[in-house]
Amino acid sequence: MTNSISLFFDAWETESDDERLHMITRAVIPEVEYTDPRTPDTITGVAALGEYVAAFSANAPGWSARVVGSDSSAGVTRATVAFGGKGADGADVVQLGQYFVEMKGELIARMVGFVGTGAQG
Repeated sequence: MTNSISLFFDAWETESDDERLHMITRAVIPEVEYTDPRTPDTITGVAALGEYVAAFSANAPGWSARVVGSDSSAGVTRATVAFGGKGADGADVVQLGQYFVEMKGELIARMVGFVGTGAQG
């Protein structure tokens, strides 16, 4: 896994708007593309991605996003991310997601996320 992917998800729990945007800028190319189940359309560009991550931080204060596993094949990195924090009832909650990441050099160029890990169950 690349440091850029970890840096990008570390930004999700950063409270400072300026620091969060700085972290995202260091992790992605300027014309980055990002999609997950909560985005109605693909997000393009650092500013729009920064706004999206800021909305997560505002709606889930104190939550973290940590890469807990990754592997790569054919130039694509699959990262499993654990989003965690306190739920509405005060209990600890962890939600897993998987992201498929295409890099340009050391930076994220395109990322597509999914809820869960696709496990059969």
